[in-house]
Amino acid sequence: MRSRTEVQLLQRLSRGSASVWELVDAQDSSLREFYAALQELKERGLIEVAGGKVSLTRAGVERASQLKAKFFDFRCSACDAKGYVIPPEFDDVARIFYKITERRPLPVEDYDQGYISPEDVLKRVAFMYERGDLVASEILVIGDDDLLSIAAALTGLPSRVIAIDIDERLVNFINRVAEEHGLCLEARSYDVQEPLGDELARGFDVFVSDPVETLEGIKLFLSRGAASLRGEGSAAYFGLTTLEASRKKWYEIQRMLYKMGFVITDIRRKFSVYPCEDTNFFRYQDKLRIVKKLGTRCDYNWFRSAFYRIEAIKEPEPLITGKIKLGDKFYHDEECWATPE
Repeated sequence: MRSRTEVQLLQRLSRGSASVWELVDAQDSSLREFYAALQELKERGLIEVAGGKVSLTRAGVERASQLKAKFFDFRCSACDAKGYVIPPEFDDVARIFYKITERRPLPVEDYDQGYISPEDVLKRVAFMYERGDLVASEILVIGDDDLLSIAAALTGLPSRVIAIDIDERLVNFINRVAEEHGLCLEARSYDVQEPLGDELARGFDVFVSDPVETLEGIKLFLSRGAASLRGEGSAAYFGLTTLEASRKKWYEIQRMLYKMGFVITDIRRKFSVYPCEDTNFFRYQDKLRIVKKLGTRCDYNWFRSAFYRIEAIKEPEPLITGKIKLGDKFYHDEECWATPE
C-alpha cells in the first residue's frame, strides 16, 4: 500500500537530495500531514535527513524503483507553471507597482500578515481581466497586505477600488499611493469581525481576499465578501493553500460557498508564491510550528496558494451577518502550522 504523499516525495527525491522546504512544495498535503509522512518514511528507513536536506537511502531507492516513482518536470518554465505572463501592455503598470512595493509596510505577526510576490499580484490582476471582472468593475479588497488594490487601480480599468484592512499602516500607505498617482482607489480601516456596514453592502461587482484558513475565520471573510456583492453574476477571488487546509477543510469551505449561493468556476493551483524573504512573514519564521518541528530555517519559496474564482448564481447569502468575536479561533486550529504561535 502506498500513499499519494509518499509517491510525491519519492518522485522528487529520485532526482537527488532536496531541502525539506523544497519537499514541502513538491507535495500537496497539509503541513501536519506532510510532517507525519516524512517521519514515517524516516522510520521505515527510506530516507535520511541531515542539515535540513533529505535523501533516499538504498532501501528508499529500491522503494522508488518498485513504485516506478521517477521525476519528470512537466511544468511550463516560461510562466512558472501558472499559465500567465505579464503582458507588454502591463509593462508600465508593473514598473510602477514594483517600485511601490519596495516601500510597503513590513508584515506584522499579530495580524498573520504575509504577502505574495509582486509578479503574482499582477498575474492575479491579469487573470481577473481575462475573466471579465476588471474592466468597469467596482472592486472590494478585504485585507490587502498584497497591495492588489493598487495593482488593479494602476491599470486604469476598474471604475472604483476600495481596500479595507485592520492595519492602519496599510490603510495610510494605500491612500498615500492613491493620492500620489491619482488612482480611483480608497482604503478604509475595518475589522472583519464587525458587520460590513450599509455603505459597502451590496455595492460591488467583485471582492478579493486572502483570508485566514481556519474554518471560522474563512467563513467570516467570505461572509463579509458575500455581503458586499450586488447579486447574481457577481464574482469573488480568494487564496487558499493546501498547507494549512487539508482536503477535509477544503470540503467544508466548498460547502460554505454552495450554501452562500456561489459556484466555483476556477481553481488555479499554486498560482501565488510567498517569497522567502526577511521582509515577508519569514522574518518571524521561528514562531511557526512547521519550522519548530523540522528544526531548520526556510531556504526555499515553499509557501504557495491556489487562487479561487467563484460566481454568484443568485443573491449571495452570508453565513455570518452580525458582529462576532472569535478570539484565538480566528487565526489558529490544528492545521495552522505556518501561522505564528
